[in-house]
Amino acid sequence: MPFLPPAPPRRFLFLQGPISPFFAELAAGLRAHGHATRRINLCLGDRLFWQGGEATDYRGRAEDWPDFVAGFLERERITDLVLLGEQRPYHKAAIAAARARGVAVTVTDYGYLRPDWIVLERDGMGAESRFPRDPAAILALAEVCPEPDLTQRHADDFALQARWDVTHHLASLLPWPFPHYRSYLLHHPIAAYLGTGLRLLRRRAETARAAAALAALAPRGPLWLFAMQMENDYSIRAYSDFPDNDAALRLVLASFARGAPADARLLVKVHPLDPGLKRWGARLARLAAEAGVAGRVHLLDGALPADPVILGCRGVVTINSTLAVQAIVLGRPVLALGRAIYQVPGLAWQGTVDAFWQQAPPPDPLLAAAFLRGIAACLHVRGRFYGRPGLDVAVAGALRRLHLNLVNQPLPDLPG
Repeated sequence: MPFLPPAPPRRFLFLQGPISPFFAELAAGLRAHGHATRRINLCLGDRLFWQGGEATDYRGRAEDWPDFVAGFLERERITDLVLLGEQRPYHKAAIAAARARGVAVTVTDYGYLRPDWIVLERDGMGAESRFPRDPAAILALAEVCPEPDLTQRHADDFALQARWDVTHHLASLLPWPFPHYRSYLLHHPIAAYLGTGLRLLRRRAETARAAAALAALAPRGPLWLFAMQMENDYSIRAYSDFPDNDAALRLVLASFARGAPADARLLVKVHPLDPGLKRWGARLARLAAEAGVAGRVHLLDGALPADPVILGCRGVVTINSTLAVQAIVLGRPVLALGRAIYQVPGLAWQGTVDAFWQQAPPPDPLLAAAFLRGIAACLHVRGRFYGRPGLDVAVAGALRRLHLNLVNQPLPDLPG
């Protein structure tokens, strides 16, 4: 743990977090620095990943949760609410109750920067982010932010992550001792695990096929990239008008048929963690034929690194994926179909979808650099959720921000 100066004691409530010891270890650090911590477990998986500190099991019905959590906040004199993702139904109700009572809300998740950063942000992420959308404000903020070092330092332990994930979700399927718990997941965990397992078996072959396709297509005309997202992700469900990737693909393919140069090709990149419950190859072929662009649209599956794919394309279209942040850093035009933190004039295209294919300029390099400095210094801490030593580094960085009440404030990266 880093040496931290004393700070006024506060009372933290933790709800659902990453499926790892991150919240338990962060809470232990806060207690060691004089703060009180509480936890509400909503399912058995939550209980399994909380060690030490006072915890309460909520075994009631979802419709009774808003009153319960409001009473808990008052009874325990909570000053800070900490959770992963602001759009889960239980979390939305808790945030509403917290805001009504002047309780500070801190949200965490994977970072806008990848791969070894996490977000710690006041009130919400993405479209809910407090980060400025005005270019002048971003440029001014960057003046007080240090230059980030984007060199990767830490990696997740995939085997450990998979073991923790399976343990949490399968335990949460049990009707005891949380008989009324309602999961936020779109897909049954067992179906998702089976689909993911099959994709992992095919990953090496799919990656080689995608690399060959990219190499063959590069000399044949301009390439554009559509980056798909996890449909389980609330970024789609809450911060766009699309119910799924299919709906966004229909819009993009129809626009590509109308507005893209005749020799252009569209690459559709499947999310690396897609559970494989939809046959994207067959779906994309059908949708492309319906749009009249069969033969001009190509699926990229597997695990190709994002940067070379982005650099090989003229621009990137997405609903609101964080891959767009990589594209902005790399100087490629970006079109966000949903609502996103980078939906800023000068960073992302503000015109129509049809005009994007031939008129979108690259992001303003000064604004892009300022945006990068601002989000790195104000919204991120270095580290990972699923493996040492990245987990230790993430806990230390989050502890510093929470203990010193510096969430959303510019701070230099911790060493390590």
